[in-house]
Amino acid sequence: MKKIILIFLFGVLLSVGIFLGVKHAYYEYQVKHAVINITYKDDLTVEFLSEVKVSDFITSINGKITNDYIIDTKTVGDKEINYEYINDDNIKLKQTFNIKIVDTTSPIIWLGSSYTVNMGSDINLTEKIMCGDNYDSSPICEIVGTYDINKAGSYPLVFKATDKSGNISEQPFNLIVRDPNNGSGGGNNNYTPTVTYFSDVVKNYKNENTEIGIDISEWQGDVDFAKLKEAGVEFVFIRVGSTRGIDGEYFVDGKFLDNIKEANEIGMPVGLYFYSYANSKDKAIKDAKWVLEQIKGYKVDLPIAFDWENWSFYNEFKLSFFGLTDMANTFLDVFKEAGYQGMLYSSKSYLEQIWLKSNYPVWMAHYAYETNYAGEYSYWQMCNDGRVDGIYGDVDINIRYK
Repeated sequence: MKKIILIFLFGVLLSVGIFLGVKHAYYEYQVKHAVINITYKDDLTVEFLSEVKVSDFITSINGKITNDYIIDTKTVGDKEINYEYINDDNIKLKQTFNIKIVDTTSPIIWLGSSYTVNMGSDINLTEKIMCGDNYDSSPICEIVGTYDINKAGSYPLVFKATDKSGNISEQPFNLIVRDPNNGSGGGNNNYTPTVTYFSDVVKNYKNENTEIGIDISEWQGDVDFAKLKEAGVEFVFIRVGSTRGIDGEYFVDGKFLDNIKEANEIGMPVGLYFYSYANSKDKAIKDAKWVLEQIKGYKVDLPIAFDWENWSFYNEFKLSFFGLTDMANTFLDVFKEAGYQGMLYSSKSYLEQIWLKSNYPVWMAHYAYETNYAGEYSYWQMCNDGRVDGIYGDVDINIRYK
């Protein structure tokens, strides 16, 4: 009987084990005895913001990766990569390796061969001269050489910028300290303003794939939309407003309400833009939500543009180029979620050297009859000296590509 009881108990325990844990135990047995044959690349470093997948670091593997995902490379430093693969024996295995995300891009110094200041000015050159980096929001900016801001003359100097990764940029330049009381005071009195007629732009650029329009703000004064439509204006971008500097109060453009009401009434397609002083993603979201409040009840057919042009005092914002672009995308995300289109506005030179790749279409400003901008863009602001019936004075003329 004792033997029978023991056998019975053993049978019960075995049954419970099968029910509760043998499958798991068998899996552990498989994993323990699985053949793992993986070779990683010798160099496991990758550049900041590179688009790479797990498989990009593997030269050979005895099986197939089940989650070959795109790795987030937005933060410089060591990063642990976890993934799963099924080996040749059809066993699923978890694997880990480490990569190093590095930044090897030097800062940008926005400076020509010379820089002129008035004698006795209280200018801080390291704050005034634009010095920015793709990753570091506060690169070290310094002037190498000696000069006397209170003594007129030309001083050969070097502007040096160093980011947190140790990348260095150096820009030689001559600091010209000018005595404003000595000499003619300058100025070319023979300057003749240029004019670009809307009718000429239509003649030269209008085709089945383009539309010609304008952008306006309170600076254009009272606008006659009926005359604009008669002149062939096919769309208009209207400034909603801005803030009074960094952390300043919001204000609605003095002509925004008149302009959008009249454009809607006459049936002219409308896009909008907001001139931003945001210095963080939170501020950008706040800007966007303010714009949403102002445009309730109006028809907006075209994109809402993020217009950020604070280059003359960029250093004050403490933004990396990645931070700036991320902030713009965050602003535009708000409109996408609300059912509107979004767009980034900037000039050709800053799009080429400062902005990183945006998640949204681009409205590119380049005042020329032909542009050599190599990037993608949906709108081209081709001049700021436009003339068209319905507006007294200059206006920006834009080309939309369908």
